[in-house]
Amino acid sequence: MTHVLLPVTLLLRRAYLAELVWAALVARARGSGHRPIAQRLGIPGSTVRGWLRAAAARADAVRGWFLAVAVTAGVDVMVPREAESVWGDVLAAVDAAKTAITERFGSAAVLGAVTAAQVAVAASAGRLLSPGWPPAPTQDSATPVTPACDNSATTATAPRPICSACARHRDTVCSV
Repeated sequence: MTHVLLPVTLLLRRAYLAELVWAALVARARGSGHRPIAQRLGIPGSTVRGWLRAAAARADAVRGWFLAVAVTAGVDVMVPREAESVWGDVLAAVDAAKTAITERFGSAAVLGAVTAAQVAVAASAGRLLSPGWPPAPTQDSATPVTPACDNSATTATAPRPICSACARHRDTVCSV
């Protein structure tokens, strides 16, 4: 198995810089089609069409992911209002994440100013257009509550049984 570390200027399995991919997404949010975008960027139309299809297929999940990044990284984050299109919603969510990150950690990075494309790449681990990203949200609650077990039948000298709830936590003995 080969492992490669990618900088925040590249997306996984893409031959073009993330800034070009991001420019295509921004142009689509402004209403351009894939052919004019491709012509303006000097990229084959089928490549741009593939990027736009991949992004459109999961736009709501991507929006939710970047809003979660914004809320996690920021303080008193304002959730952007819905835009006129799903493309605008995604761009607003990434911009909210960028704003939260730059307010918390500063606007300069090793590569210069932090851009929305860099935030999109970093927060997606380079998988912005990859199949299966973003991962499905988990249903874990913030404060898990473990049900207490019934140890009333045990004596002081006998070891207490492990209840089924505690067996999930490295087989520790229930203290209830």
